[in-house]
Amino acid sequence: MKFNEMPYQRINLEEKKLRFEELMKDFAAAANGEAQFEVHKRYYEFKDEIDTMVIIASIRHDIDTTDDFYEKERNYYDEIEPELIDMYVRYARLMYESPYRNYLEEKIGTVAFKNIELNIRSFDKKLIPLKQEENALTTEYDKLIASAEIDWDGEILNLSLLRKYLTHKDREVRRKAYSKYSSFFEANGDKLDSIYDKLVKNRTRQAEELGHDNFVGLGYDRVRRNCYDKAMVENFRKQVKEYFVPFAEKLHEKRRSRLGIEKLSCIDESVFFENGNPEPVGTPEEIMASAQDMYGKLSDETKEFFDFMSENELFDVLGRKKKRAGGYMTYLPVYNAPFIFANFNGTSGDINVITHECGHAFQGYLSGKDPIKEHADITMETAEIHSMSMEFFTAPFMDQFFGSRTEDYSSMHLEDAAIFIPYGCMVDEFQHIVYENPQMTPAQRHQAWIQLEKEYRPHLDYTGYPYFEKGGFWQKQPHIYDDPFYYIDYCIAQICAFQYKIRMDENYQEAWDSYLKLCKLSASDFFTNMLKEVGLDSPFEDGCVKRIVEKLDTLCL
Repeated sequence: MKFNEMPYQRINLEEKKLRFEELMKDFAAAANGEAQFEVHKRYYEFKDEIDTMVIIASIRHDIDTTDDFYEKERNYYDEIEPELIDMYVRYARLMYESPYRNYLEEKIGTVAFKNIELNIRSFDKKLIPLKQEENALTTEYDKLIASAEIDWDGEILNLSLLRKYLTHKDREVRRKAYSKYSSFFEANGDKLDSIYDKLVKNRTRQAEELGHDNFVGLGYDRVRRNCYDKAMVENFRKQVKEYFVPFAEKLHEKRRSRLGIEKLSCIDESVFFENGNPEPVGTPEEIMASAQDMYGKLSDETKEFFDFMSENELFDVLGRKKKRAGGYMTYLPVYNAPFIFANFNGTSGDINVITHECGHAFQGYLSGKDPIKEHADITMETAEIHSMSMEFFTAPFMDQFFGSRTEDYSSMHLEDAAIFIPYGCMVDEFQHIVYENPQMTPAQRHQAWIQLEKEYRPHLDYTGYPYFEKGGFWQKQPHIYDDPFYYIDYCIAQICAFQYKIRMDENYQEAWDSYLKLCKLSASDFFTNMLKEVGLDSPFEDGCVKRIVEKLDTLCL
């Protein structure tokens, strides 16, 4: 079914509660594991119906953040989401404590039961008012970012549409665009500080209610760190500081020389060539047609996937002034349908949407065929391998999008992926500092960011942009507000994607077969186990990061 034809009806919470109690009663009364699993299949349907309505409302709100109807629906779900979570956790606890747990665990897997444990551990009904406040605050942040109206020579742009001028080949145009970009954050700085301060205090109170000293442990439970811990993440960041930061700085120096400038400024941060970054050839419609051709040739599985997405109009990728900033893939379970949301702006980022977000969507399409719904419940570091690796697997087709500048795009993409690693780790360490020290003032948080910039991105110079000079750049990163502790997943996944890049250069088909196997495994096993199963090294192991840097050194320098 086409997305715009999917019917929407607000979830009636009281009706759902009555149906839920019936499910709970039937599950508890079941005489054996087989009977409980039959009830569990009914629970799948129950939850899918709710999730689909919530997601439809969310997408339609993001498509037009000024739509009064869907704004009210978004606010409604912000309000009732904690009560929905309470139902899900109550049901999960009943499964967890079932006398037939061994049978159920055999059916849905040990990973599912570990995730159930984390879900139970990370929620209590007494948190509902705090969760409602947290949802309202993240929505307030998203709406504030989406509300940006940048006057560009008489045309009003949002932050996403300004992007093409931030990466313009003319340095003076970049300077002007960056000035307008930073001015938006400076004008809204107090509000952004206030929202985040309230979020930190809110999440800290939630953690304390559950017996934690601070939010870090609860944050890890919420993002379902089910097979690695804080110490392993710290060791990964340590390796990045030791090996990746010096390598990234060499890449920045190479970029500075290529741009022909004496010193890199923040206005040069996303620019790789003196004549400008390569831009996609053709209209958005032509880009989408080329994408369909590409996925039709890549494999039988990707052809089936992209044809399904196209036929059912499961994309909204054109940049518009009233759209939420950014991009994502989400999933509509009733229709077994991924959906891709993005903001095309005429830059190479448009093609990254067609590769990165389609990597997510492809895996979602495959896992939607699995009757065990828990297998689709992947953790985010796994999900990001699917997307980041797809960026590399589609490389042989980039001439369809970049023509004579295909080689420029390929080298830019590889360099950009490499220099991202220090930034992603910096975002993660920043969040650990903030949540381990929740009493910090906004000014102290800004100062902590400045110090991390010196450690992870020493080349960076914000001179002339006072708000970013004082450490405000992090406020443009929605993950910090909306999804605490998510961001490191990109870095972990990128190390794995680099391994696929190295392997596909040696044997493309073998690398693709491994990738396809990983997509199909979904969440049927733990992340660290799946890496071994498909022949990838764990980023947490000492030596892995160093080996990747040595390989990339020969490719990039």
